Amino acid sequence: MLDYEILRLAWWLILGLLLIGFAITDGFDLGVGAIFRFIGRSDVERQALLESIEPVWDGNQVWFILGGGAAFAAWPLLYAASFSGLYLAMFLVLVALILRPVGFMFRNKIEDRRWRATWDWALFVGGTVPAFLFGVAFGNLFLGLPFHLDHLARPVYTGGFFELLHPFALLCGLVSLSMLVMHGAAYAALKVENPMAARARAVGQWAAAALVLAFSAAGLWLAFGIEGLRIVGELDPAGPSNPLRKSVESAIGAWIANFHAHPWMWLAPALAYGGAAACAGWLRAGRSGWAFLASSFAQAGVILTGGFGLFPFLMPSSTDPRSSLTVWDASASRLTLFIMLIAVLVFMPAVLAYTAWVFRVLRGKITLAHVRSRESAY
Repeated sequence: MLDYEILRLAWWLILGLLLIGFAITDGFDLGVGAIFRFIGRSDVERQALLESIEPVWDGNQVWFILGGGAAFAAWPLLYAASFSGLYLAMFLVLVALILRPVGFMFRNKIEDRRWRATWDWALFVGGTVPAFLFGVAFGNLFLGLPFHLDHLARPVYTGGFFELLHPFALLCGLVSLSMLVMHGAAYAALKVENPMAARARAVGQWAAAALVLAFSAAGLWLAFGIEGLRIVGELDPAGPSNPLRKSVESAIGAWIANFHAHPWMWLAPALAYGGAAACAGWLRAGRSGWAFLASSFAQAGVILTGGFGLFPFLMPSSTDPRSSLTVWDASASRLTLFIMLIAVLVFMPAVLAYTAWVFRVLRGKITLAHVRSRESAY
């Protein structure tokens, strides 16, 4: 059996991989949902855009479910603290996500302009709100969440919903929204024909510029305006899962300390900047396939930057830093992590193969002629 330290690190990497997989796959679904009403000027154009994501959105959400499952099984204390303390915020995300299948199901049931416009706006909310709130949630990790562990190591959340709307968290929401809008625009430019594709390329270029600006502002704020956490003294990476055994202190710029200690980590923000710039350039050149690939690298770069900055923290506490949950002291048992790792090595290739097969089968553009012919058939 692998060492406890290696298993914990492996599951931190797997959790990051699942988040990146979710951003790359379901991210373009959310991005298209956020912009389809604006780049589609008629009902048939909007229907073409929706048909580009309707067959794949539910399969793409598997990455989101796997991420929640990984948090539950590999980091049970993280799951308990976050899902109980952030219940209202997560409820809003779930409501917004539920609007997507409902919107897809009911939008075309009635040929009425107001009926379809209503469901179009519902689908817009279902794309925009989660894309924004995911970034807000990530931003609050850097700010720290107001919780502590009692004498039985039970998480006690002491904050409220509106406390999560800190200006820095809202800025991170803009990073996430612009990132996913860029990704969705690149996908739309790849999957539909003109004039929607031309509008998507223009939106994608603006979104890439917004991502660069918001990402830069968030990085400067983290470096010079926000107190981060760092562990004081030794922490046994193979020790028992008890967060209260460590000492933690706060300091300005602590969230970028890992980048100074390990210069190779700067490759992550470089990947984010390079991916966004390349995406904009390829969109301008009309090379939508390359733009989508570059956007995918940008998603990975942004998420890796956040993960590297937080490491080894998973859920920092603003009210009791010692209660902060880390990779080394909030995990499940060694045996649990090992058995789950075997399951991942068996089933993850199957998930990837199935995903690749689905996109191969559904390759090609959605044309307006196809949508009109399908509508006339009814």
